[in-house]
Amino acid sequence: MDSTYPAVTIPGMNVVFVEPFFPASQRQFARALAEAGATVIGIGEYGAESFDDQLKGWLYHYERVPSVTDVAALTRAVRWVQDKLWVDRLEATIEAHTMAAAQVREACTIPGTSVRTAWLCRDKPSMKEVLRTAGVPTAASAAVDSAASAREFAERVGFPLILKPRSGAGASGTVRVDSPGELDHALGVFGGQGVESIAVEEFVEGHEGFYDTIAIDGRVALDFASHYYPNVLEAMRTRWISPQFVSTNRIDSAPEYGELREMGRRVIAALGIGTSATHMEWFFGPKGLRFSEIGCRPPGVGAWDLYSAGNDIDLYRAWADAITRGGTDTVPSRRYASGIVALRPSQDGAISGYTGVDELQQQYGEWVIDAHLPPPGTPTQGVEAGYMANAYVRMRHPDYDVLRGMLDAVGRTLHVYAA
Repeated sequence: MDSTYPAVTIPGMNVVFVEPFFPASQRQFARALAEAGATVIGIGEYGAESFDDQLKGWLYHYERVPSVTDVAALTRAVRWVQDKLWVDRLEATIEAHTMAAAQVREACTIPGTSVRTAWLCRDKPSMKEVLRTAGVPTAASAAVDSAASAREFAERVGFPLILKPRSGAGASGTVRVDSPGELDHALGVFGGQGVESIAVEEFVEGHEGFYDTIAIDGRVALDFASHYYPNVLEAMRTRWISPQFVSTNRIDSAPEYGELREMGRRVIAALGIGTSATHMEWFFGPKGLRFSEIGCRPPGVGAWDLYSAGNDIDLYRAWADAITRGGTDTVPSRRYASGIVALRPSQDGAISGYTGVDELQQQYGEWVIDAHLPPPGTPTQGVEAGYMANAYVRMRHPDYDVLRGMLDAVGRTLHVYAA
Protein backbone atom coordinates (compact mmCIF):
# COMPACT_ATOMS: atom_id res chain seq x y z
CA MET A 1 0.00 0.00 0.00
CA ASP A 2 2.81 2.46 -0.81
CA SER A 3 4.70 3.66 -3.85
CA THR A 4 6.76 0.47 -4.06
CA TYR A 5 5.12 -2.39 -5.87
CA PRO A 6 5.60 -5.84 -4.33
CA ALA A 7 7.48 -8.41 -6.37
CA VAL A 8 4.54 -10.61 -7.23
CA THR A 9 3.18 -12.15 -10.38
CA ILE A 10 0.27 -10.10 -11.69
CA PRO A 11 -2.54 -12.67 -11.90
CA GLY A 12 -4.92 -11.10 -14.42
CA MET A 13 -6.37 -7.93 -15.80
CA ASN A 14 -5.13 -4.69 -14.24
CA VAL A 15 -8.08 -2.52 -13.18
CA VAL A 16 -7.90 0.96 -11.72
CA PHE A 17 -10.89 1.42 -9.43
CA VAL A 18 -11.90 4.91 -8.38
CA GLU A 19 -12.68 5.46 -4.71
CA PRO A 20 -12.69 2.02 -3.03
CA PHE A 21 -13.29 3.30 0.52
CA PHE A 22 -16.31 5.63 0.60
CA PRO A 23 -19.20 5.10 0.68
CA ALA A 24 -18.90 1.75 2.45
CA SER A 25 -20.53 -0.20 -0.40
CA GLN A 26 -17.57 0.69 -2.64
CA ARG A 27 -15.46 -2.00 -1.02
CA GLN A 28 -17.73 -4.64 -2.57
CA PHE A 29 -16.61 -3.65 -6.07
CA ALA A 30 -12.96 -3.89 -5.04
CA ARG A 31 -13.64 -7.25 -3.40
CA ALA A 32 -15.40 -8.62 -6.47
CA LEU A 33 -12.67 -7.48 -8.86
CA ALA A 34 -10.02 -9.14 -6.70
CA GLU A 35 -12.03 -12.35 -6.46
CA ALA A 36 -12.42 -12.33 -10.25
CA GLY A 37 -8.63 -12.42 -10.51
CA ALA A 38 -7.97 -8.78 -11.31
CA THR A 39 -5.06 -6.77 -10.01
CA VAL A 40 -6.91 -3.86 -8.41
CA ILE A 41 -5.27 -0.46 -8.15
CA GLY A 42 -7.36 1.90 -6.04
CA ILE A 43 -7.39 5.68 -6.45
CA GLY A 44 -9.28 7.71 -3.88
CA GLU A 45 -9.48 10.69 -1.58
CA TYR A 46 -8.98 8.92 1.76
CA GLY A 47 -5.82 7.86 3.51
CA ALA A 48 -4.94 4.17 3.41
CA GLU A 49 -4.56 4.24 7.19
CA SER A 50 -8.39 4.27 7.30
CA PHE A 51 -8.59 0.94 5.45
CA ASP A 52 -9.06 -2.34 7.25
CA ASP A 53 -6.88 -5.32 6.45
CA GLN A 54 -9.53 -6.89 4.25
CA LEU A 55 -9.77 -3.90 1.93
CA LYS A 56 -5.99 -3.57 1.86
CA GLY A 57 -5.80 -7.22 0.86
CA TRP A 58 -8.03 -6.66 -2.17
CA LEU A 59 -5.90 -3.76 -3.42
CA TYR A 60 -2.56 -4.37 -5.10
CA HIS A 61 -1.78 -0.67 -4.77
CA TYR A 62 -3.50 2.54 -3.69
CA GLU A 63 -2.92 6.15 -4.77
CA ARG A 64 -4.43 9.08 -2.90
CA VAL A 65 -5.55 12.22 -4.74
CA PRO A 66 -7.10 15.45 -3.38
CA SER A 67 -10.28 14.86 -5.40
CA VAL A 68 -11.31 12.07 -7.76
CA THR A 69 -13.35 14.59 -9.76
CA ASP A 70 -10.22 16.67 -10.43
CA VAL A 71 -9.46 15.41 -13.93
CA ALA A 72 -5.88 16.65 -13.93
CA ALA A 73 -5.08 15.01 -10.57
CA LEU A 74 -6.78 11.76 -11.56
CA THR A 75 -4.95 11.75 -14.90
CA ARG A 76 -1.59 12.21 -13.18
CA ALA A 77 -2.32 9.32 -10.82
CA VAL A 78 -3.39 6.99 -13.63
CA ARG A 79 -0.37 7.87 -15.77
CA TRP A 80 1.89 7.20 -12.79
CA VAL A 81 0.31 3.75 -12.56
CA GLN A 82 0.69 3.26 -16.31
CA ASP A 83 4.43 3.90 -15.97
CA LYS A 84 4.56 0.81 -13.73
CA LEU A 85 2.16 -1.59 -15.44
CA TRP A 86 -0.38 -1.89 -18.21
CA VAL A 87 -3.86 -0.65 -17.27
CA ASP A 88 -6.65 -2.64 -18.90
CA ARG A 89 -9.66 -0.87 -17.38
CA LEU A 90 -10.56 2.19 -15.33
CA GLU A 91 -13.85 1.86 -13.45
CA ALA A 92 -15.95 4.33 -11.45
CA THR A 93 -19.30 3.41 -9.89
CA ILE A 94 -20.42 6.72 -8.32
CA GLU A 95 -22.49 9.13 -10.42
CA ALA A 96 -20.36 12.17 -9.61
CA HIS A 97 -17.19 10.31 -10.65
CA THR A 98 -18.30 9.01 -14.05
CA MET A 99 -17.45 12.05 -16.19
CA ALA A 100 -13.98 12.54 -14.72
CA ALA A 101 -13.29 8.82 -15.17
CA ALA A 102 -14.37 8.98 -18.82
CA GLN A 103 -12.15 11.99 -19.49
CA VAL A 104 -9.18 10.21 -17.95
CA ARG A 105 -9.88 7.07 -19.99
CA GLU A 106 -9.69 9.05 -23.20
CA ALA A 107 -6.59 10.99 -22.10
CA CYS A 108 -4.84 7.75 -21.13
CA THR A 109 -6.27 5.59 -23.96
CA ILE A 110 -7.98 3.09 -21.65
CA PRO A 111 -11.05 1.22 -22.94
CA GLY A 112 -14.45 1.84 -21.34
CA THR A 113 -17.31 4.31 -21.25
CA SER A 114 -16.59 7.28 -23.52
CA VAL A 115 -16.83 10.97 -22.69
CA ARG A 116 -19.79 11.28 -25.08
CA THR A 117 -21.68 8.48 -23.34
CA ALA A 118 -20.83 9.78 -19.88
CA TRP A 119 -22.00 13.27 -20.90
CA LEU A 120 -25.28 11.97 -22.31
CA CYS A 121 -25.89 9.98 -19.13
CA ARG A 122 -25.24 13.06 -16.97
CA ASP A 123 -26.77 15.96 -18.91
CA LYS A 124 -30.49 15.34 -18.86
CA PRO A 125 -31.62 17.62 -21.72
CA SER A 126 -28.95 16.23 -24.08
CA MET A 127 -29.81 12.69 -22.99
CA LYS A 128 -33.47 13.11 -23.81
CA GLU A 129 -32.83 14.84 -27.12
CA VAL A 130 -30.78 11.85 -28.30
CA LEU A 131 -33.36 9.37 -27.02
CA ARG A 132 -36.30 11.16 -28.63
CA THR A 133 -34.39 11.03 -31.92
CA ALA A 134 -34.01 7.27 -31.38
CA GLY A 135 -37.76 6.93 -30.81
CA VAL A 136 -37.62 6.38 -27.05
CA PRO A 137 -40.69 7.98 -25.39
CA THR A 138 -39.62 10.67 -22.92
CA ALA A 139 -41.09 13.74 -21.28
CA ALA A 140 -40.70 17.05 -23.10
CA SER A 141 -37.59 18.76 -21.74
CA ALA A 142 -35.12 21.54 -22.36
CA ALA A 143 -31.95 23.07 -20.97
CA VAL A 144 -32.66 26.65 -19.94
CA ASP A 145 -30.20 29.35 -18.92
CA SER A 146 -32.60 32.23 -18.37
CA ALA A 147 -35.93 32.92 -16.70
CA ALA A 148 -37.34 33.95 -20.07
CA SER A 149 -36.48 30.55 -21.58
CA ALA A 150 -38.07 28.74 -18.64
CA ARG A 151 -41.25 30.79 -18.93
CA GLU A 152 -41.41 30.15 -22.68
CA PHE A 153 -41.15 26.42 -22.06
CA ALA A 154 -43.89 26.63 -19.44
CA GLU A 155 -46.20 28.47 -21.83
CA ARG A 156 -45.60 25.87 -24.53
CA VAL A 157 -45.80 22.69 -22.39
CA GLY A 158 -47.98 23.79 -19.46
CA PHE A 159 -47.83 23.08 -15.74
CA PRO A 160 -46.88 21.15 -13.66
CA LEU A 161 -43.19 21.12 -14.50
CA ILE A 162 -40.12 19.53 -12.98
CA LEU A 163 -36.94 21.57 -12.50
CA LYS A 164 -33.66 19.83 -11.70
CA PRO A 165 -29.90 20.25 -11.98
CA ARG A 166 -28.66 19.18 -15.39
CA SER A 167 -26.31 16.56 -13.94
CA GLY A 168 -27.88 15.66 -10.59
CA ALA A 169 -28.46 12.13 -9.31
CA GLY A 170 -31.86 10.84 -8.22
CA ALA A 171 -34.19 13.46 -6.74
CA SER A 172 -31.36 15.66 -5.47
CA GLY A 173 -32.20 19.30 -6.08
CA THR A 174 -35.40 18.43 -7.96
CA VAL A 175 -38.51 20.57 -7.51
CA ARG A 176 -42.03 20.48 -8.92
CA VAL A 177 -43.71 23.76 -9.83
CA ASP A 178 -47.44 24.16 -10.50
CA SER A 179 -47.79 27.84 -11.41
CA PRO A 180 -45.90 30.83 -12.83
CA GLY A 181 -45.33 32.09 -9.28
CA GLU A 182 -43.80 28.80 -8.14
CA LEU A 183 -41.65 28.73 -11.28
CA ASP A 184 -40.26 32.20 -10.57
CA HIS A 185 -39.58 31.26 -6.93
CA ALA A 186 -37.73 28.07 -7.94
CA LEU A 187 -35.68 29.94 -10.55
CA GLY A 188 -34.71 32.41 -7.84
CA VAL A 189 -33.51 29.58 -5.61
CA PHE A 190 -31.39 28.05 -8.39
CA GLY A 191 -30.03 31.49 -9.23
CA GLY A 192 -29.13 32.12 -5.60
CA GLN A 193 -27.13 28.87 -5.64
CA GLY A 194 -25.13 30.11 -8.62
CA VAL A 195 -26.69 27.60 -11.04
CA GLU A 196 -26.38 28.94 -14.60
CA SER A 197 -28.36 26.27 -16.46
CA ILE A 198 -31.03 23.80 -15.38
CA ALA A 199 -33.20 21.09 -16.92
CA VAL A 200 -36.90 21.83 -17.11
CA GLU A 201 -39.25 18.96 -17.93
CA GLU A 202 -42.88 18.14 -18.50
CA PHE A 203 -44.34 16.48 -15.40
CA VAL A 204 -45.22 12.89 -16.25
CA GLU A 205 -48.09 11.44 -14.26
CA GLY A 206 -47.80 7.81 -13.30
CA HIS A 207 -46.15 5.12 -11.25
CA GLU A 208 -42.36 5.34 -11.01
CA GLY A 209 -39.77 2.59 -10.99
CA PHE A 210 -36.32 1.72 -12.17
CA TYR A 211 -34.69 -0.79 -14.49
CA ASP A 212 -31.12 -1.83 -13.78
CA THR A 213 -28.79 -3.82 -15.99
CA ILE A 214 -25.30 -5.08 -16.48
CA ALA A 215 -24.54 -4.55 -20.15
CA ILE A 216 -21.70 -6.36 -21.92
CA ASP A 217 -20.61 -4.95 -25.28
CA GLY A 218 -23.93 -3.15 -25.54
CA ARG A 219 -26.03 -6.23 -24.80
CA VAL A 220 -28.10 -6.66 -21.64
CA ALA A 221 -26.60 -9.62 -19.77
CA LEU A 222 -28.51 -9.23 -16.47
CA ASP A 223 -31.52 -7.11 -15.62
CA PHE A 224 -33.79 -6.23 -12.70
CA ALA A 225 -36.93 -4.12 -12.33
CA SER A 226 -38.01 -2.30 -9.19
CA HIS A 227 -40.95 -0.13 -8.12
CA TYR A 228 -41.15 2.98 -5.93
CA TYR A 229 -43.94 3.44 -3.38
CA PRO A 230 -44.64 6.37 -3.46
CA ASN A 231 -42.79 8.16 -6.27
CA VAL A 232 -39.38 9.53 -5.35
CA LEU A 233 -40.22 13.24 -5.27
CA GLU A 234 -43.02 12.68 -2.78
CA ALA A 235 -40.97 10.21 -0.73
CA MET A 236 -38.07 12.63 -0.36
CA ARG A 237 -40.29 15.52 0.76
CA THR A 238 -42.74 13.93 3.22
CA ARG A 239 -41.67 12.87 6.73
CA TRP A 240 -44.65 10.75 7.73
CA ILE A 241 -44.30 8.45 4.72
CA SER A 242 -42.21 5.29 5.17
CA PRO A 243 -41.20 4.91 1.50
CA GLN A 244 -40.28 1.65 -0.15
CA PHE A 245 -38.75 0.35 -3.28
CA VAL A 246 -39.35 -3.25 -4.18
CA SER A 247 -37.58 -5.43 -6.74
CA THR A 248 -39.96 -7.75 -8.56
CA ASN A 249 -39.21 -11.41 -9.20
CA ARG A 250 -41.78 -11.46 -12.03
CA ILE A 251 -39.67 -9.79 -14.69
CA ASP A 252 -39.28 -13.07 -16.60
CA SER A 253 -42.87 -14.26 -16.12
CA ALA A 254 -45.03 -11.14 -16.50
CA PRO A 255 -45.26 -10.05 -20.15
CA GLU A 256 -45.86 -6.43 -19.11
CA TYR A 257 -42.12 -6.08 -18.46
CA GLY A 258 -41.35 -6.83 -22.10
CA GLU A 259 -41.93 -3.21 -23.13
CA LEU A 260 -39.65 -1.98 -20.34
CA ARG A 261 -36.89 -4.35 -21.38
CA GLU A 262 -37.16 -3.29 -25.01
CA MET A 263 -36.98 0.37 -24.03
CA GLY A 264 -33.87 -0.38 -21.96
CA ARG A 265 -32.16 -2.04 -24.91
CA ARG A 266 -32.93 0.95 -27.14
CA VAL A 267 -31.59 3.40 -24.54
CA ILE A 268 -28.33 1.48 -24.16
CA ALA A 269 -27.86 1.39 -27.94
CA ALA A 270 -28.73 5.07 -28.47
CA LEU A 271 -26.31 6.26 -25.78
CA GLY A 272 -23.47 4.01 -26.90
CA ILE A 273 -23.13 2.11 -23.63
CA GLY A 274 -20.74 -0.83 -23.94
CA THR A 275 -19.74 -2.84 -20.87
CA SER A 276 -21.16 -1.16 -17.79
CA ALA A 277 -23.76 -1.25 -15.08
CA THR A 278 -26.78 0.97 -15.82
CA HIS A 279 -29.57 2.49 -13.73
CA MET A 280 -32.69 3.73 -15.56
CA GLU A 281 -35.72 5.52 -14.13
CA TRP A 282 -39.15 5.22 -15.77
CA PHE A 283 -42.80 6.19 -15.38
CA PHE A 284 -45.94 4.37 -16.42
CA GLY A 285 -49.24 6.24 -16.50
CA PRO A 286 -52.00 7.57 -18.73
CA LYS A 287 -49.50 8.34 -21.51
CA GLY A 288 -48.01 4.84 -21.32
CA LEU A 289 -44.39 3.99 -20.55
CA ARG A 290 -42.01 6.95 -20.43
CA PHE A 291 -38.26 6.97 -19.95
CA SER A 292 -37.04 9.36 -17.26
CA GLU A 293 -33.22 9.20 -17.05
CA ILE A 294 -30.23 6.87 -16.91
CA GLY A 295 -26.99 6.59 -15.01
CA CYS A 296 -24.07 4.71 -16.56
CA ARG A 297 -23.27 3.14 -13.20
CA PRO A 298 -24.88 0.86 -10.58
CA PRO A 299 -27.91 2.07 -8.60
CA GLY A 300 -27.41 3.45 -5.13
CA VAL A 301 -29.20 2.77 -1.82
CA GLY A 302 -28.15 -0.87 -1.63
CA ALA A 303 -30.22 -2.01 -4.63
CA TRP A 304 -27.58 -4.55 -5.69
CA ASP A 305 -27.70 -6.09 -2.22
CA LEU A 306 -31.46 -6.57 -2.65
CA TYR A 307 -31.00 -8.08 -6.10
CA SER A 308 -28.35 -10.44 -4.77
CA ALA A 309 -30.51 -11.53 -1.82
CA GLY A 310 -33.57 -12.00 -3.99
CA ASN A 311 -31.83 -13.98 -6.71
CA ASP A 312 -29.24 -16.12 -4.86
CA ILE A 313 -26.36 -14.38 -6.63
CA ASP A 314 -23.40 -12.09 -6.02
CA LEU A 315 -24.15 -9.25 -8.42
CA TYR A 316 -20.90 -7.47 -7.63
CA ARG A 317 -19.00 -10.56 -8.81
CA ALA A 318 -21.16 -10.74 -11.95
CA TRP A 319 -20.18 -7.13 -12.68
CA ALA A 320 -16.50 -7.91 -12.04
CA ASP A 321 -16.67 -10.89 -14.41
CA ALA A 322 -18.21 -8.64 -17.07
CA ILE A 323 -15.38 -6.13 -16.63
CA THR A 324 -12.52 -8.63 -16.49
CA ARG A 325 -13.56 -11.29 -18.98
CA GLY A 326 -16.41 -9.82 -20.99
CA GLY A 327 -18.99 -12.32 -19.77
CA THR A 328 -20.73 -13.77 -16.75
CA ASP A 329 -22.15 -17.15 -15.79
CA THR A 330 -24.51 -15.58 -13.25
CA VAL A 331 -28.18 -16.51 -13.68
CA PRO A 332 -30.74 -14.82 -11.39
CA SER A 333 -33.02 -17.35 -9.68
CA ARG A 334 -35.96 -14.88 -9.42
CA ARG A 335 -36.72 -16.82 -6.24
CA TYR A 336 -37.69 -13.81 -4.14
CA ALA A 337 -39.02 -10.34 -4.50
CA SER A 338 -36.93 -8.09 -2.25
CA GLY A 339 -37.38 -4.60 -0.91
CA ILE A 340 -36.52 -1.90 1.60
CA VAL A 341 -38.75 0.30 3.75
CA ALA A 342 -37.21 3.50 5.08
CA LEU A 343 -38.21 4.55 8.59
CA ARG A 344 -38.17 8.27 9.37
CA PRO A 345 -37.62 9.66 12.87
CA SER A 346 -40.55 11.55 14.36
CA GLN A 347 -38.49 14.78 14.16
CA ASP A 348 -34.95 15.98 13.59
CA GLY A 349 -32.53 15.71 16.48
CA ALA A 350 -31.17 12.50 18.00
CA ILE A 351 -32.81 9.08 18.00
CA SER A 352 -34.40 8.36 21.38
CA GLY A 353 -35.94 4.91 20.86
CA TYR A 354 -38.13 2.50 18.92
CA THR A 355 -41.44 0.70 19.28
CA GLY A 356 -42.76 -2.31 17.39
CA VAL A 357 -39.44 -4.08 16.87
CA ASP A 358 -40.18 -7.23 18.89
CA GLU A 359 -43.69 -7.56 17.46
CA LEU A 360 -42.43 -7.42 13.88
CA GLN A 361 -39.52 -9.77 14.57
CA GLN A 362 -41.94 -12.41 15.86
CA GLN A 363 -44.28 -12.01 12.91
CA TYR A 364 -41.89 -11.57 9.98
CA GLY A 365 -38.41 -12.42 11.24
CA GLU A 366 -37.80 -15.27 8.79
CA TRP A 367 -38.23 -12.88 5.84
CA VAL A 368 -35.90 -10.13 7.10
CA ILE A 369 -32.65 -9.74 5.16
CA ASP A 370 -31.27 -7.17 7.57
CA ALA A 371 -32.27 -4.10 9.55
CA HIS A 372 -30.48 -0.90 10.42
CA LEU A 373 -31.74 0.61 13.66
CA PRO A 374 -29.19 3.20 14.90
CA PRO A 375 -28.82 3.25 18.69
CA PRO A 376 -30.38 6.00 20.81
CA GLY A 377 -28.29 9.14 20.73
CA THR A 378 -27.49 8.82 17.02
CA PRO A 379 -28.07 12.17 15.24
CA THR A 380 -30.86 12.02 12.68
CA GLN A 381 -30.55 12.99 9.04
CA GLY A 382 -33.10 14.96 7.04
CA VAL A 383 -35.91 13.30 5.10
CA GLU A 384 -34.29 14.39 1.85
CA ALA A 385 -31.13 12.38 2.67
CA GLY A 386 -32.66 9.21 1.26
CA TYR A 387 -33.86 5.70 2.01
CA MET A 388 -30.85 4.57 4.06
CA ALA A 389 -30.19 7.82 5.92
CA ASN A 390 -31.77 6.81 9.24
CA ALA A 391 -33.43 3.46 10.03
CA TYR A 392 -34.51 0.86 7.49
CA VAL A 393 -35.56 -2.77 7.16
CA ARG A 394 -34.86 -4.98 4.12
CA MET A 395 -36.98 -8.06 3.44
CA ARG A 396 -37.66 -10.70 0.82
CA HIS A 397 -40.50 -13.12 0.03
CA PRO A 398 -41.38 -15.46 -2.85
CA ASP A 399 -44.62 -13.53 -3.49
CA TYR A 400 -44.26 -9.88 -4.52
CA ASP A 401 -47.69 -8.87 -3.20
CA VAL A 402 -47.09 -10.55 0.16
CA LEU A 403 -43.77 -8.73 0.44
CA ARG A 404 -45.49 -5.40 -0.26
CA GLY A 405 -47.91 -6.12 2.57
CA MET A 406 -45.09 -6.97 4.97
CA LEU A 407 -43.18 -3.79 4.13
CA ASP A 408 -46.38 -1.80 4.64
CA ALA A 409 -46.81 -3.44 8.05
CA VAL A 410 -43.27 -2.52 9.05
CA GLY A 411 -43.86 1.07 7.98
CA ARG A 412 -47.05 1.25 10.09
CA THR A 413 -45.74 -0.57 13.15
CA LEU A 414 -42.04 0.20 13.62
CA HIS A 415 -41.76 3.77 14.89
CA VAL A 416 -38.53 5.72 15.26
CA TYR A 417 -38.60 8.43 17.92
CA ALA A 418 -36.26 11.38 18.15
CA ALA A 419 -35.81 14.27 20.54
